[in-house]
Amino acid sequence: MTGVTVETVRVEGSGDSGVPAAAFPPGSGRRLGEAVLLVLAVLTGCSGYAYTGLATAGEVPAGLPAFAGVMACLALFPHLAVRQWAPHADPLILPLAVLLSALGLVLLYRLDPAYARRYDAGPTADGQLVWTVLGVVLCVVVVALLPDHRRLRRYIHLTMAVALVLLMAPAFFPGDLYGAKRWILIGPLSFQPGEFVKIMIAVFFAGHLVTHRDALALTGRKALGMRLPPGRQLGPIVTVWVLSLLVLALERDLGTSLIFFGLFVVMLYAATERTGWVVCGLLMAVVGAGVVGSLEPHVKGRIDAWLHPFDAFKEGSGVSDQAAQALFSFGSGGVTGSGLGRGHPELVRFAGRSDFILTTVGEELGLAGTMAVLVLYALLVQRGLSVALRTPDPFGKLLAVGLAAALALQVFVVAGGVLALIPLTGKTLPFLAKGGSSLVANWLMVALLIRISDSAGREGRDEDETARAGG
Repeated sequence: MTGVTVETVRVEGSGDSGVPAAAFPPGSGRRLGEAVLLVLAVLTGCSGYAYTGLATAGEVPAGLPAFAGVMACLALFPHLAVRQWAPHADPLILPLAVLLSALGLVLLYRLDPAYARRYDAGPTADGQLVWTVLGVVLCVVVVALLPDHRRLRRYIHLTMAVALVLLMAPAFFPGDLYGAKRWILIGPLSFQPGEFVKIMIAVFFAGHLVTHRDALALTGRKALGMRLPPGRQLGPIVTVWVLSLLVLALERDLGTSLIFFGLFVVMLYAATERTGWVVCGLLMAVVGAGVVGSLEPHVKGRIDAWLHPFDAFKEGSGVSDQAAQALFSFGSGGVTGSGLGRGHPELVRFAGRSDFILTTVGEELGLAGTMAVLVLYALLVQRGLSVALRTPDPFGKLLAVGLAAALALQVFVVAGGVLALIPLTGKTLPFLAKGGSSLVANWLMVALLIRISDSAGREGRDEDETARAGG
């Protein structure tokens, strides 16, 4: 024996101590829980894929082993990367992202045969699987090569400059898709820069607001029980308001405009805790949307379709029937749905695989399935906010809030539009809908949340060890 002693520690959830610390590396309990949840996510995806084949073709799909193998790799490799480079990360973020991606693939594999029969449309699920692989690879690369999220603060002005260029770029490219100019079209390829802009803007706002937080929070006059921001500090919010209106007017992109402006207001409130900023932001959003909505024909058409969806069935109305078909889908689904593969979501036409993919869930899985999907999104947002609460550094705290808010806002504007709560925006539902840009951007968001949560977990562990040593 060499006489080397091994410290004993209490393992989370294991009862009393007496277990050598070397037997349980830091964060091993979290990683074990993450591994179990990832296995469940993969099994859920494979079960859905097999059931889809049985419901639509009467047999288990021949590609089930390949699908299961790819899904296992999509769960295994990021898990190993997190175990190696982010052992203190939140154990729920990665499983939730894998499960949502798996559900999205199952829905697309279910929709492809229906669209092929009715519209002679090509398949999209295999392409989505490739984009999922690319997104996971990017997630692994970011986790491995970004040891500290605070390094991003050095480049906030460069990040914002690139974001503004990408945000305005679609206005200068020819061709509209589905009435909006949110894509950059280069030959057969299309790129939706707004999906990455929301992350860049969150990084910039986090750095900018940390620097100017005191000036934004402590100055201003009180009115009606609220401390309103001073005139000289209104510059940033006015600038963002004008930019969001330009996006709305020039690119006819209501969704990106709402997410862009809403993200800034949420992060501003998180940094200052002043309701005056929220009131100003809401008033400016209502005024701007009202003016552009009454002048820009495409945006006005979406508002008319939202207010009167069933006018689509009147001859010569010019209103799209997608909103009405979506309502029929949700109504026919009831509480438990018609069963996966037994509905007709393709009646929504081309949008059934993008922003209207939630109607497939509503019709075939019912209210129960729709609520389950929304709860998964709510859990992912909650984990992001939990990371923000546990992160000691202000930049990481605001960045986590921004990323969680961006996800929540996008889910709200998409689900709200499909459910007729707000006008349609045309954005893609994160992880579920067809769209490579959206999928890769969302996996980048997951990587940043993992990195921030690892930093929070590591610093929290160091503080606990210091407290125990002092005691």
